[in-house]
Amino acid sequence: MGMKTKIALGAVVGIVVIGAVSANAGDGDSGSTGKDTSASADRQAGGAKDAGAGTGSDAEPGTKADTGQETEKKATQAEQFKAFVKENGTDKEKEAVSHVTKVQGADDQNDILDTADVHTDFTGGIMGEGTGPAKLIASAFADWKQSENGLVTVYDADGELLGNGQF
Repeated sequence: MGMKTKIALGAVVGIVVIGAVSANAGDGDSGSTGKDTSASADRQAGGAKDAGAGTGSDAEPGTKADTGQETEKKATQAEQFKAFVKENGTDKEKEAVSHVTKVQGADDQNDILDTADVHTDFTGGIMGEGTGPAKLIASAFADWKQSENGLVTVYDADGELLGNGQF
């Protein structure tokens, strides 16, 4: 029995190590691709802006498009989440999400093990006032982002766990 336990434990550790390596490899590949893509887009936008600078009619539309993209990039994950819930959520979800102060990890997904953290201004930890709204926040987050294997965790103002849910 001792030998079987060692073999099983070794197999579990091996699977965990392989999963961790593949998850990190996926993040590195997608991150570098995203950076290259955005760098290419910036170069193309800059080239288009320079080329259109000579003509007045071409410069304004290019500038307006760039301004729209910059505004979209400047919106934090929390602002994007709040905007989604404002448009699509129930009244109770809107009230709960109004307490969200920060969202982390919502944009980095690889469908292997996705995790996101939602920070709120509630106090008192799991015994405080934010436990009920935390479930609503997790539910709204699941409507906003989808993953095959995602976990969203909601924290209070002191970083204490309020609740979690799958997305």
